[in-house]
Amino acid sequence: MNEKDMTLVEHISELRKRLTLIVVFFLFAILLSFFLAEPLIHYLQYTEEAKNLTLNAFKITDPIKVYMQVMMILALIITSPLIMYQFWAFISPGLHDKERKTTLSYIPFSLLLFVGGIAFSYLVLFPYVIGFMLNISDNLDIQETIGINEYFQFLFQITLPFGFIFQLPVLMLFLTRLGIITPMMMTKYRKYAYLILVIIAAFITPPDIISHLIVTLPLILLYEFSVSIAKIGYRKFLKAEQKQALEEQKSLPPK
Repeated sequence: MNEKDMTLVEHISELRKRLTLIVVFFLFAILLSFFLAEPLIHYLQYTEEAKNLTLNAFKITDPIKVYMQVMMILALIITSPLIMYQFWAFISPGLHDKERKTTLSYIPFSLLLFVGGIAFSYLVLFPYVIGFMLNISDNLDIQETIGINEYFQFLFQITLPFGFIFQLPVLMLFLTRLGIITPMMMTKYRKYAYLILVIIAAFITPPDIISHLIVTLPLILLYEFSVSIAKIGYRKFLKAEQKQALEEQKSLPPK
């Protein structure tokens, strides 16, 4: 059945089926994450940044809380390709054939960018932030007692936002291929986008100019890269629209 022929109830039913599939897969992913969480926690405890820290449990529930948090994050990452595919499958009937194939190819790139964002923040930003915080403690003669729950929450706060922020190029390309936004619009509102990125960087980083620049500059470069990618997507969108218009014109009965 064509999407245009589907009623609102049928759309809701279709959405419910896809959400059910995602939930079922997510539960299986949690089961898999149960076995992956422990080695990952051990790895994160003994990396270069954490090996000189003594991590403590201030509450008896802290270890299980950390374990559950890591499980949920791993399950979300494992499930994310299916979530993106189900979203694509839900809207794909409203796309042209070429748009369907093109937008489907965005899914692996989106996953790679998500992992790349986490890797960037963990390998570049996180060591600097940890060093900065410990240096302040040393200067003030403060002996830090670090809780394992607080350590992992701080780690997630630094790394996970970058996984989502690094989706920006794929998101912009997807929206321009659908004609929802244009590169001209992104250029016009560039200064507002920069302001939002600066605010995001301020929330993620500690209050010093170096760490703020470490975050802000890559975000601005990422936005400019997204604008360039959007221009490519928009040109393809215009070509697809022109081709569709010509095909519809040819299919019209002669006067």
